[in-house]
Amino acid sequence: MFVTEDIRYIGVNDHDVDLFEGQYTVENGMSYNSYVILDEKVAVMDTVDAHFGVEWLQNLETELNGRRPDYLVVQHMEPDHSANIAVFMETYPEAQIVSSAKAFVMMQQFFGTDFPERKVVVGEGSTLKLGRHTLTFVTAPMVHWPEVIVTYDSTDKVLFSADGFGKFDALDVEEDWADEARRYYIGIVGKYGAQVQALLKKAAALDIAIICPLHGPVLNENLGYYLDKYNTWSSYAVEDEGVVIAYTSVYGHTKEAVEELAEKLNQRGCPNVVVADLARCDMAEAVADAFRYSKLVLATTTYNATIFPHMQNFIDHLTARNYQGRTVGMIENGAWAPMAAKVMKKMLETSKNLTYTDTTVTVKCALNDASRAQIDALADELCK
Repeated sequence: MFVTEDIRYIGVNDHDVDLFEGQYTVENGMSYNSYVILDEKVAVMDTVDAHFGVEWLQNLETELNGRRPDYLVVQHMEPDHSANIAVFMETYPEAQIVSSAKAFVMMQQFFGTDFPERKVVVGEGSTLKLGRHTLTFVTAPMVHWPEVIVTYDSTDKVLFSADGFGKFDALDVEEDWADEARRYYIGIVGKYGAQVQALLKKAAALDIAIICPLHGPVLNENLGYYLDKYNTWSSYAVEDEGVVIAYTSVYGHTKEAVEELAEKLNQRGCPNVVVADLARCDMAEAVADAFRYSKLVLATTTYNATIFPHMQNFIDHLTARNYQGRTVGMIENGAWAPMAAKVMKKMLETSKNLTYTDTTVTVKCALNDASRAQIDALADELCK
């Protein structure tokens, strides 16, 4: 596949994977992207997952058309991109390997060697001239591993963005970019907003026409849209106005309270109301929605003097990704000592700039007139 006249796509689609990184559901598979730059010297940009080494090498050989690569550029050492480094170096013994100093440390750990006679260490502002094309390397630590570099080709104005601007799902699946890119970003990179902001500032100084990520489609039009999304996500700003109601329910009474609140929010014209049953939904999608929308309601039962495990897991996911700057309401249920709201607030103590609603709904076993009045009051607050 042509990216430009000199840059070709040589990646693969994986429809066998069910969980990416062992936790993210990917019903439509995953792409592992790799590229080759054909110039006076030939540079290969990253490898692919271990299961697709043969297919990847065949894709590379097709584009080489008898030529031999001079360089393998390793931007990221996560195994879904680095697994075929040793195979490549054995297949092309004359090639050099280009990466950051930290990546070579990881290479030693993964493969028992850092290819000392063939390695080229690059850092911030380092360049590699291929002929017509000159590659400039930009460090991107913790986006989302510490060794990451991204690469800018000034000739074709291409940014090879490592895991940045990636998304879930294989490339042979047609779908909107934002939902799966958001779920990918919040889940995998969400903790490192400050580091992404730093990279975006560096990118702003570059004249970029095409973004080539290591997952997901090549982006070659309307780049402002993608950059704006990344700026919103990495600054933890509200993307859309709306209310996410995340709940757990044992016997259905907390669920009943949630359904009543959702109905009242809709009646009041709340622009987006998203309900997530944390025991059954895609947890990564629920977490991404919590970051997307302006307001969050947490509804759960008191359980073993704390809260129900799925809710505890959900809040842990939020705080691990620096959840902040939102309005939070709570619904708690308890038969004899309801304390879920207190526990949830304690768990959220590390989250910055949260505004709590004045109303907390307390259900004692089942809804009654008092708790229904509290739901009314909470709906009024959330719809201001």
